[in-house]
Amino acid sequence: MPEGPSIHILREEAARFAGKTVLRASGNSSIDMARLVGHRIVAVRSWGKHLLVEFKSFSLRIHLLMFGSYRINEGKDGAVPRLSLGFANGEELNFYSCSVRYVEEPLDLVYDWSADVLSDAWDAAAARKKLRAMPGTLVCDALLDQSVFSGVGNIIKNEVLFRIRLHPLSTVGALPAPKLRELVVQARQYSFDFLEWKKAFVLRQHWLAHTKRICPRCNIPFVKAYLGKTQRRSFFCESCQRLYQAHQAPFELT
Repeated sequence: MPEGPSIHILREEAARFAGKTVLRASGNSSIDMARLVGHRIVAVRSWGKHLLVEFKSFSLRIHLLMFGSYRINEGKDGAVPRLSLGFANGEELNFYSCSVRYVEEPLDLVYDWSADVLSDAWDAAAARKKLRAMPGTLVCDALLDQSVFSGVGNIIKNEVLFRIRLHPLSTVGALPAPKLRELVVQARQYSFDFLEWKKAFVLRQHWLAHTKRICPRCNIPFVKAYLGKTQRRSFFCESCQRLYQAHQAPFELT
């Protein structure tokens, strides 16, 4: 699933269509395509993993899900777009294997921009407040909670927890205040690192934990497990990533 930084890059690339009028709309999406034709794009925005194409009286929300992709001014061989938008001079914006839906309300009423880890409106204090309100939540689940860390996905989760030496089965309420602050700071910082590395095509070279077998700090095998309510893959070291739990309940690694 593309994470927030990848959608940030998509937003930057698609910004060229702001101010342009949709002349053609097609694809295998179930939305009303005809509604788009003749409308001018006011802005292209993003919130976490959502790309938002804003028109005057409505918006399009595009979520690339697990295997979604896009092409600008070209098609994808052998694939039918979920949504294809055509503009003057033959320009086009194509989306594949994604979710497309209309947002009828003004975007500022729908989205909490302060929760987006890459947004200028990001509010670290608000994130800490939200975390303190979920003391029993595992940190591996908390990092993937889009209402707290919009844009953070599984790669960022694993890398942040390794970077700050925090075990994914730690509970939020058991974290000392400095560790909670560090979690919030690094969720944003690593997202910007991710963005920089992604643009330079060197992202995978910087992974220290995600999909890795051996801890680079301890030189022992990582644990790979599907943890928490989200059941997403976690890669972690039981030696250097500290476990914080208010109540020492047993957890089964699956």
